[in-house]
Amino acid sequence: MTEVAEAAKPWHLRFAKECNNRAWELSVRARTPEEDREMLDAAHTSAWHWAKVGTGQQRMRAAMLLAEVHALLGHGQAALALAKPMHDHFTRRDDTPDWELAFAHTVLAHAAHAAGDAGLHRAVYRDATAAIARIAGEEDRRIVMETFQHVPRP
Repeated sequence: MTEVAEAAKPWHLRFAKECNNRAWELSVRARTPEEDREMLDAAHTSAWHWAKVGTGQQRMRAAMLLAEVHALLGHGQAALALAKPMHDHFTRRDDTPDWELAFAHTVLAHAAHAAGDAGLHRAVYRDATAAIARIAGEEDRRIVMETFQHVPRP
C-alpha cells in the first residue's frame, strides 16, 4: 500500500464506505443493466479506497463484496479468485463474528456456483446453511439471508 496524504484519508474513508453501502444495497435487489454496472463500479471503487486507508480486515470485506458482485453478474472465475482467499481469511480466524463467518461461506458458495464448481458449491452451501443457523442476532441473520437467498441451491 502506498503512503496516503493525511488530508486525503477522510475522503478515502468516506468514499470506501459510501460505495460499499451502495454496492451491497444493489446486490440484494432486482437491478436494471445500468444498476448492474453501478453495483460493479461501486464495489471496485470501494475496494480501491479501502486499499488506500483500510485495515486488512476492511480489505477482506471489500474482497467479499467484490466476489459477491462478480458472482451475481456471472463472472464465475473472478468471483472464485476473490472468494477463496477471503473465505480462508475469515474461517481461519478465531475472532470472526458469527454473521461474518456466515457471509464468508455464503459468498464462496455463490462464487463456486457462478464458476461451475458443483462440488465446492454443494459443500460450502451446507457450511453457509449451518453458519446462518448459528447466528445469535436476529437482525444479523436477516441481513445475511438477504444475500444467501440469491445463492442457488445445489
